[in-house]
Amino acid sequence: MTSTRSLTSSRAFAAFTGVMVALFIGLGVWQLQRRSAKHALIAALTDRVTAAPAPLPPQSDWRNLTPERDEFRRVSFTATYAKLPDAMVYSAGSAVREDVSGPGTWAFLPARLPTGETIVIDAGFVANTMQERSIQDRQVGKLVTGEPVTLTGYLRFPEAAGWLTAAESRDKRLWFTRDHLAMAKTLGWGEVAPFYIDLETPVPDNGIPKPGPLSPHLRDEHMQYALTWFSLAAALIAAFAVWARTRRNGA
Repeated sequence: MTSTRSLTSSRAFAAFTGVMVALFIGLGVWQLQRRSAKHALIAALTDRVTAAPAPLPPQSDWRNLTPERDEFRRVSFTATYAKLPDAMVYSAGSAVREDVSGPGTWAFLPARLPTGETIVIDAGFVANTMQERSIQDRQVGKLVTGEPVTLTGYLRFPEAAGWLTAAESRDKRLWFTRDHLAMAKTLGWGEVAPFYIDLETPVPDNGIPKPGPLSPHLRDEHMQYALTWFSLAAALIAAFAVWARTRRNGA
């Protein structure tokens, strides 16, 4: 009876070990697949931000644009900044702007196309460490001249707020996510494009707000994760081998 129970226990432990090894190897392979996909995405984004600017897609095509296919597409067009309240978005730094590493705010303004549609423009970074509305007003007000200007920038799509994201301050017109659709609804900008433009040029004479070229940097730690899972699988196999040898020697 004892021998039968011991055999059953050994088989169960062996089966459990086999399942866990297969799981760890599967997770390692999955990380390698994700690494391959991440490298393809990095290559695609790099191609988009370095391509020559194309015309802004017509309004009839806007509903077909997606972040997966169109995020960071470089475009150029003419628009006029609207005389409407601007918004500012807090930033602790930027993962896509190498020249922005400290806290401040992004200046978001509505602009009208010659055809009448409204596009939201992230006009650039303001070193506004205290998120002061007066600082933003002084800098942004200089952009609203009533004259059309040629803008070059990148298509971006709105961000979703996380569980820990602070709520917007309507008094300051301050947001903590780049949700231009929420800004438009709150500030009365009317119907706006489903994307916004991260401005590259022109740069104001005094450099504020500070637009600039984007350089996406995506975290790529999948090889490290894959090696971790494969190491766990190897360690489990080694531990099982030691256990099995001990069992044989004790038999």
